[in-house]
Amino acid sequence: MAAKECILAIDLGTSGCKAALVDMTGKVLAWEFQAVPVFLLPDGGAEQNPEDWWQALVHTSRALVQRGVVSPSAILAICCSTQGECTVAVDAQGKPLMNAILWMDSRGARYLDKLTGGFIRIAGYGALKLIRWVRLTGGAPAMSGKDPAAHMLFVKHACPAVYAKTHKFLSALDYLNLRLTGRYVTTFDSVLTSWVTDNRDPSNIRYHAGLVRDSGIGPERFPDIVPCTEVLGPVAAEFADAVGLGGHTQVVAGAIDTSAAAVGAGAVRDYQAHLYVGTSSWLAAHVPFKKTDILASLASVPCAVPARYLLIALQATAGGNLAYLRDTFFFGNDALANGPAPADAYDRMCALAETSPPGSKGLLYTPWIYGERCPVENRSVRAGFHNLSLDHSRGDIVRSVLEGIALNTRWMLGPFEKNLGRKTEAIHIVGGGANSELWCQIFADVLGRPIRQLAEPIQANVRGAAFIGAAGLGACRLENVHELVRFRRTYEPRRDTSPTYDRLFQEFREVYRKNHAIHARLNEYFARKGA
Repeated sequence: MAAKECILAIDLGTSGCKAALVDMTGKVLAWEFQAVPVFLLPDGGAEQNPEDWWQALVHTSRALVQRGVVSPSAILAICCSTQGECTVAVDAQGKPLMNAILWMDSRGARYLDKLTGGFIRIAGYGALKLIRWVRLTGGAPAMSGKDPAAHMLFVKHACPAVYAKTHKFLSALDYLNLRLTGRYVTTFDSVLTSWVTDNRDPSNIRYHAGLVRDSGIGPERFPDIVPCTEVLGPVAAEFADAVGLGGHTQVVAGAIDTSAAAVGAGAVRDYQAHLYVGTSSWLAAHVPFKKTDILASLASVPCAVPARYLLIALQATAGGNLAYLRDTFFFGNDALANGPAPADAYDRMCALAETSPPGSKGLLYTPWIYGERCPVENRSVRAGFHNLSLDHSRGDIVRSVLEGIALNTRWMLGPFEKNLGRKTEAIHIVGGGANSELWCQIFADVLGRPIRQLAEPIQANVRGAAFIGAAGLGACRLENVHELVRFRRTYEPRRDTSPTYDRLFQEFREVYRKNHAIHARLNEYFARKGA
């Protein structure tokens, strides 16, 4: 293929939509971004407007094509990576019937008891139901209500008029593919957290009639399942005309963010771990086996790489803690500094953190600002600064947040490596957080593992989507992607920081053990008050 032939790769995250032109070697030629608002509701709701997704996709794609970096004829395919665990109810014409329910939304938790309950319970689940879910799918509906299994029940019970008109329940990825091709499909990885599939053969993910029946959702409301590398057909004329593409451009099914980032990070060999640090965070590695750890809330699940599973340990909020600190205390309407945060806000915050020593002078931050997923599934636990004193500076506060997120990652690393069956070697790091040299070094020191920072780490998702698109066209093999990715630097753990971080980690776990019940009582009390 000619060097300029490329993929139009899409990364739809919680914060917005990025479109990029990526060549067949994974080089990002150009990209555009448009923010998308999130609507947080007082009852635990978190929503976005699917039309905002679509308009952002059209706007960024059109802007890219108009820049003339490559000829439209050289754009061979479009492939999307999106946030996972979102739910969009659409009618028979494909029109959204309400806002999309996001991965942060917990309103469906109240409807889970009938689905998950039983006479004998394990971790809150009916024992027989849990055994079947784990055996077939590798996991089970999140008791927090933050996945499509609960989202769909919320629509059914709280919005019955919407449910009655629902033709299909789609994820964010499924919805974009519908708009791009007119096809109602879902991918191996995107359908996972509906918890209605038999995942025992990673090459043949299919619906399980019993799980679908017991989900409480009509089977006709689930879309067809396809592999991530499936070519869905030529792009719809509406989109091609709007952005200036030719009718030859194909649409490849794509993947959710965890699957795409693993490919974009070059961590495609068995047991090779990567760490993604964005609004949320995760540790993941491809493995040749299906396995579930119920107590630690992690599992190996279907993914984009053929005949493999992706072992994932998910942290609910990582960089989201920094965004909250930025907008509430440093910049933004609620902060003392007037006006929106400047473009270099994170750089300025990290510069402050560099003035603080390892350990932040004993200041400990727990990053559970929106509950936690792993190694504990707890939607009521909350964040906090511990041991704060008049001696602490703004730099100490920022550094403690960076360290707290790394300490939570270390907490996940224990069960992650246990289930991996070996100690991780060098960990590839990607996502917006991986741009910070300071944070990369903190992760290396706290985890005690070399951290390999990818070149352009923030482009991991679009790079992964591009590789998936290229694989769909037969232009590459996902198993060989590790030969194409490039690294900026490797950060080695520093021995002199180990005693400090070992002590902080010990106290970090103690903070959870001694305080999570307090968080539950406080949140229950104020929920009853409607505050």
